[in-house]
Amino acid sequence: MLIFLHPKKRRQKYARRFISASMRFFVSIMHVLGIVNLEVDNREAYRNLSSKIIVANHPSLLDVVMLLSLFPNADCIVNAYLKHHLLTIIARQIYILGSLDHEELFRACSESLKQGNCLIIFPEGTRTPRSGKIIFRKGAARIALASGCNIVPVHIGGTDKYGLGKKDPWTAFNPRERYVYRISILEEINPAKYQTLSKPAAVRALTGDLFAALFK
Repeated sequence: MLIFLHPKKRRQKYARRFISASMRFFVSIMHVLGIVNLEVDNREAYRNLSSKIIVANHPSLLDVVMLLSLFPNADCIVNAYLKHHLLTIIARQIYILGSLDHEELFRACSESLKQGNCLIIFPEGTRTPRSGKIIFRKGAARIALASGCNIVPVHIGGTDKYGLGKKDPWTAFNPRERYVYRISILEEINPAKYQTLSKPAAVRALTGDLFAALFK
């Protein structure tokens, strides 16, 4: 693609579609092997979304695989550690590196959303712990308020993800049943309704509404 597809925006578009198709193939293989079921109400609803911020809970290692398989135009912020990784050249070509400073990061996110991409964000920053306090970061709310794009909360439910969850042993697995990923689109949140508040208050209020939607 680096050789044959130009300019960069065109290359990114087809690279994201290729990765989405690869994830769909991977999910289908796991289904055939009896490992995973992906249950979605209306797949077309995911394919037709554009310029939305997709905010999801994060119960397992495979969450991003499931979401990338559903959104052919998905962009995301990849972990900052990739800036020292051999895959950096690939990640930098397709996705947004989390190692950027805040201004550059918000600018890159807004530009991607303007191009019609859906930006996937896990506000927890890591997988949901099985017990204890859930840390919910405010980055998704800040990006929504800066870009003016709607947030689409996406809930990932289903069966227990033992073996794929936070602090589970890497050799662990669920011996009794398949991993079922039941994914649901929740009601959109328009950041415009928070514009009358001060910026810090708007960020707090929007983050609180997102938390309530995903963890009620």
